[in-house]
Amino acid sequence: MPRSSMHGAHRATTRTSTQTTQPIEQGPSPLSQPIPTAPAAGPLPLPDPTLPHLSAPLALRRTIADTELTVHPLALGTSVFGWTADNATSHRILDRHRDLAGNFLDTADSYTSGRSEVIIGSWLRSRRTRDSTVIATKIGKNLDNPGLSSRSIIGAVHASLDRLGTDYIDLLHFHFDDPTVPLEESLGAVDVLMRGGLVRYLAASNFSAERLMEARVLAANGLPRFVALQTQYSLLHRTAFESSLGVVTRAQGMGVLPYFALAHGFLAGRYRSKADLEKTTRSSRGAKYLNRNGLRVLSVLDRIGEEHEAAPAAIAIAWLLARGPVVAPVAGASRPEHVDALVAAAGIRLTRGDMVDLDRVSA
Repeated sequence: MPRSSMHGAHRATTRTSTQTTQPIEQGPSPLSQPIPTAPAAGPLPLPDPTLPHLSAPLALRRTIADTELTVHPLALGTSVFGWTADNATSHRILDRHRDLAGNFLDTADSYTSGRSEVIIGSWLRSRRTRDSTVIATKIGKNLDNPGLSSRSIIGAVHASLDRLGTDYIDLLHFHFDDPTVPLEESLGAVDVLMRGGLVRYLAASNFSAERLMEARVLAANGLPRFVALQTQYSLLHRTAFESSLGVVTRAQGMGVLPYFALAHGFLAGRYRSKADLEKTTRSSRGAKYLNRNGLRVLSVLDRIGEEHEAAPAAIAIAWLLARGPVVAPVAGASRPEHVDALVAAAGIRLTRGDMVDLDRVSA
């Protein structure tokens, strides 16, 4: 199948980052301006959900440190594509995300056995949006190319490229650590792919602080370095990151891309009683937060959301965006209208009092 040229993507995502920040106008080649730790004041105006293709007036961007990738502060997770969202629904979700200035997609070769990548690839071709889209995909869990051996990595990347219908991956994640393979071997395989132009940057997902430090030592000797870490982090899951992982990512200058940012939909206010629970995998995961502590957090999100005229999901993501090395939380949507609240988070500036209240109730 035809693949797009790398040159357009480099034009669309490459600029020199600066210390000053401001919103930029949406367009085919947005300027690279990292936004401040606390996003810009006020919620972004949201389009009428009955109109499928409205452009957002402002496009916020953050730069992943030490890269030429400038991304919207919300990465659209696509794990439901080909699962609870069919092709047509997935395309409408992607359209909505694009129309609200989103440009960062997160997928994996194991999501619905690669079907998520196939759907994204068909959307990129039909909308001709490859050059303006930053694609992050994860490898290591697909049964055809399991683990992080050199052979599996190279096979997995080529298979992902075929499914996505592109010549390169912007940000390649190791989905999980593979202790059965020397990290030097895994990084060496990516080095070959980078030199061939098939992968632009490397990131880790679900790695321990110790392995991140080992990887940095190897990178100092010439192997590719992890520029970002994808890890579970939210108002209801803080301790694991804020201890050792937080220290290591700051020390190494790594961008952080939190997943399960909405705690399986609980922080979106989806589950407020047992009657709200559905017989699905996601609701069973979100159900574990349906307790006194979880409801207290949700109550504070509701109150702050009313003050900012924003949904609880937007406030939960805005809290993440105001914290340390977080570049872009990863959150998915099962329907196009769900995207609005996610993207709106990038335009909300929480007050000091908001942050104190959220920190206290979630500690």
